[in-house]
Amino acid sequence: MGRIEKSIETKTSPEKVWEMLAVDRWPEWMDGWKDAQYTSEVRTPEDKYGLGASAHITEHRVGMRIKYDFQITESLKNEKITFRSKSMGYTLVTYILESVKEGTKLTYAIDYEMPWGILGKVLDKLGRGSGEKSVEKELKKLKIILEK
Repeated sequence: MGRIEKSIETKTSPEKVWEMLAVDRWPEWMDGWKDAQYTSEVRTPEDKYGLGASAHITEHRVGMRIKYDFQITESLKNEKITFRSKSMGYTLVTYILESVKEGTKLTYAIDYEMPWGILGKVLDKLGRGSGEKSVEKELKKLKIILEK
């Protein structure tokens, strides 16, 4: 199982950061993510963050389109939210928000297991550095959006 974990501090409230963690907001700051649609019923904005809420999203990278189905497995408003996907192996995406003196510290952690057995392990080793750089780039973009 692989893990990528990065953090940023932003001069905004946890409530404002929380709003950007809904799956339908990911395309605004995550490179390559498009077509985010909730597959569970969303009657109120809070439903997007509820335990069991699910969504479908497509990632466009290097000429490939990969479709993911995510479901929320943990949700503590303005503190922590975890999404699980069984598409393309196994992925667990966790965001942890902490109030700090100047605003909010956001930790973005991805735990994953690549499909394809030994080939997946080789591909993971080859692509790990670009995955970490991608997460750093996404967090920087999110910080710029939040601090506008």
